[in-house]
Amino acid sequence: MTTLELLKIVIYFLLILAVTKPLGLYMKRVFSKEKTFLDPLLRPVERLVYRVSGVDETKEHDWKQYTIAMLVFSAVGLLLTYLIERIQHLLPLNPDKMGAVAPDLAWNTAVSFTTNTNWQAYSGESTMSHFTQMVGLTFHNFVSAAVGIALAIALIRGIARVSAKTIGNFWVDLTRCTLWVLLPICLAAATLLLSQGVIQNFHPSAEATTVEGKVQKIPQGPIASQEAIKELGTNGGGFFNANSGFPYENPTPSSNLLEMFLIFSLGAGLCYTLGSMTGKLRHGWAVFWAMSILFLAGAFITTYAEQHGNPMHQRLGVATADGNMEGKEVRFGIGDSALFATITTDASCGAVNAWHDSFTPIGGSVPLINMMLGEVIFGGVGAGMYGMILFIVLAVFIAGLMVGRTPEYLGKKIEAHDVKLAMLAVLILAFSVLVGSAVAAATAAGTSSTLNAGPHGLSEMTYAFASATGNNGSAFAGLNANTKFYNIALALSMFVGRFLMIIPLMGIAGSLAAKKKLADTAGTFPVDGPLFTFLLVAMVLIVGALTYFPVLSLGPYVEHFLMNAGKVF
Repeated sequence: MTTLELLKIVIYFLLILAVTKPLGLYMKRVFSKEKTFLDPLLRPVERLVYRVSGVDETKEHDWKQYTIAMLVFSAVGLLLTYLIERIQHLLPLNPDKMGAVAPDLAWNTAVSFTTNTNWQAYSGESTMSHFTQMVGLTFHNFVSAAVGIALAIALIRGIARVSAKTIGNFWVDLTRCTLWVLLPICLAAATLLLSQGVIQNFHPSAEATTVEGKVQKIPQGPIASQEAIKELGTNGGGFFNANSGFPYENPTPSSNLLEMFLIFSLGAGLCYTLGSMTGKLRHGWAVFWAMSILFLAGAFITTYAEQHGNPMHQRLGVATADGNMEGKEVRFGIGDSALFATITTDASCGAVNAWHDSFTPIGGSVPLINMMLGEVIFGGVGAGMYGMILFIVLAVFIAGLMVGRTPEYLGKKIEAHDVKLAMLAVLILAFSVLVGSAVAAATAAGTSSTLNAGPHGLSEMTYAFASATGNNGSAFAGLNANTKFYNIALALSMFVGRFLMIIPLMGIAGSLAAKKKLADTAGTFPVDGPLFTFLLVAMVLIVGALTYFPVLSLGPYVEHFLMNAGKVF
């Protein structure tokens, strides 16, 4: 790894570290209804929203009511988006006269954006009208992100409260997250992106004559506004098929750094929010450092592997100095592409500025592993935090067994009921990834869509189901997923990965909220020091290794050894 690429990783991490406390403290104040500098402007808007929608902001929900409200809201949004796609040819803001989206693709896309996955089995610039992009997809970019943060806050309240029956009001959390957190930051981010050259208009595609005398269409549209929430909300769905590799979405190295910064910012801030709302700031920082260790390890491995390159290319005298430039945007090069790939799959974002299918086996395995681990390394907004808390429950349970006493987490007993719910959530994700990949690998409908044979083809299929289940949305780009099989199967995986794991998660929130708080004793396992951070990192890696090592061995790892032996498929 060169000194320059190492410096880029360090600078990026320092920027995230610098924003963690102020953002985390701000979110704590927002969701605790403490005074913020935006209150004079936003409180009247908030009250109007409640008055129109009939929400009583003083009434809180128990965990079942909170979960049902979230599911109903998501279901309505899903059906509305599906309808918009199916009749977009009848709706305004369609200057390129795009037709109705096919039923299976429309359903896949509606599920995708509702679940914050933003998996795209289509080229956005040639499939979706401006109206669909703005009203259908960008709407979900905001509210699906807000739902994830609301769920994380509800779980944190469950940890912080004592002998309580309620964990907050879903509608209030959703509204305050959108108004106080997402909209202001996106307004600033979109302005910065505009300054870098990201376009924002409602024009039809421009036409240009190439040197060969042919006419080329250059898509136009409201891109800066969608790009900001795409990254901040860890959505990932691009206006263009090339996503953040397209100059209109990501023109400069500065815009590239801004987009990477937005992806991690709220996830990192929620670590401080956890510590602040529970009154255990050192615990919040311990979780932050566990996530940071996993992130930095992945970033270093991916960058090294891509800079080392493909030995078969080197034997041919190709790219001996630059490493593996295949599939990468020359404006950003290997370092920025490897770092972007690590960040976007640590978080459940899915935005890409390079094709992961073209990474080396080891370099490509890191994004795959990041998703298989549940994307808890800062993770999607809210989703990363509540996913990591599941691992915390398992970690303190094992720590309690090791010291021979009842496990406790911040004064709350972790009982068999809580551990069963945590394991159920983890197993649901593993079942969706592994069974979905197995079905694809064993059927003609699955294998006929792969670009490559052998272990890389298996990686392409496994990546698709890991991305869908983990609500990431990125792809290896070597898989034709716009088929009825993949549209239906991946939509099911996205639904399972988002909603089925939330039910046991919210059950844990309700269980912890109802518990009494115990005083710390000499036998209490501390959850705010280096030992806990090490145990949490180990728990994430061990669960991931035990669950996914066989499929990784048959995919990227065997491909790595075959590549070094000069074997191709």
